[in-house]
Amino acid sequence: MKKRVLALALCGCLALTGCSAMLERSYESTAAHVDKPVTAEDSSVLRVENYQELVSAVLYLVTQCQEEGAIQLYDYQGDVERDLTDACLEVAKEDPLGAYAVDYIKHEYTRVVSYYQATVSIRYRRTPEQVRSIVNVTGASAIRDQLQDALAAFSSEVVLRVAYFAEDEASIAQLIRQAYYDTPVAALGMPASEITLYPDSGSQRVVEILLTYPEESEALWRKSDLLSAQAGTISAAFRGLDARSTALRAASELRGYAAYDPEGGSTAYDALVGGSANAEGLALAYELLCQQADVTCEVVEGTRLGQSWFWNVVQTSSGERLYLDAVYGDGLLHTDQELAVVGYQWADAPAELSGAAG
Repeated sequence: MKKRVLALALCGCLALTGCSAMLERSYESTAAHVDKPVTAEDSSVLRVENYQELVSAVLYLVTQCQEEGAIQLYDYQGDVERDLTDACLEVAKEDPLGAYAVDYIKHEYTRVVSYYQATVSIRYRRTPEQVRSIVNVTGASAIRDQLQDALAAFSSEVVLRVAYFAEDEASIAQLIRQAYYDTPVAALGMPASEITLYPDSGSQRVVEILLTYPEESEALWRKSDLLSAQAGTISAAFRGLDARSTALRAASELRGYAAYDPEGGSTAYDALVGGSANAEGLALAYELLCQQADVTCEVVEGTRLGQSWFWNVVQTSSGERLYLDAVYGDGLLHTDQELAVVGYQWADAPAELSGAAG
């Protein structure tokens, strides 16, 4: 697996639409961006006639990572000094990109016969590479997809510009957790995360996520490569079967390679390479084997008889969602009703099953 670079042109807007990891992801791109303002005779000078154009001109300089820019104000009816100050503050404090990337913006201007000549100076607290690597997304599903890609590459930094933002730090942390369990070949220890939102409120935000992994990236890549190779070898025995048969065969093969150890490791690497793991590690290993055989599978986190537990849900060819516990299960696929009756509880269980185990 090679590192994937999360980089898109800043002025483009990529809207990713998706549903849960049980369904096929889809992507849609749109053309929303900051248009370049009209230029004067000198193409390096921007020309504006009102306050909104002035804000757009200052923001354009930020999108281009320019440290200084010239703006000419023609036929301007507002208070030039006040509007320049307000426009610079609006970009630096209220626009998501400005709030993330800019330290401060200052300006000066002079009157030149029929227009005002303004010079805007910008000091950044991010590098041009950081600014240009921001990925534009829409919605929680797209955030989760980008996080999954980042975790698969053991990336230490993810910066997203989110349209129609409806999340907070806690919900972003939960999406990181979900993305981790969606990526068993790279789930080699839950990374610690530091999440910052820019600005403090608004319908569009820049989300900065810093990830710290339990090991150095080189060690993680070595483990991931070994794990992928081992999973590929094991899954070769049941590739090409229908989804239900694959799910059952994967469980049988897993039992032959990994023993349950309640005090064991919690990764698929522990299970398939080390030979033993706890419930979390076995669930991740089972998910990876199913993925290798192109069967949709997820890790389910919940409780079993009141104790924290992990198991799996697979999707059959007919679209039915069935469950399997790689530890205490009987090697068969079960419905949600059957699991609830014997003491399993989880967040997505149908409401009518709440308390069924009691």
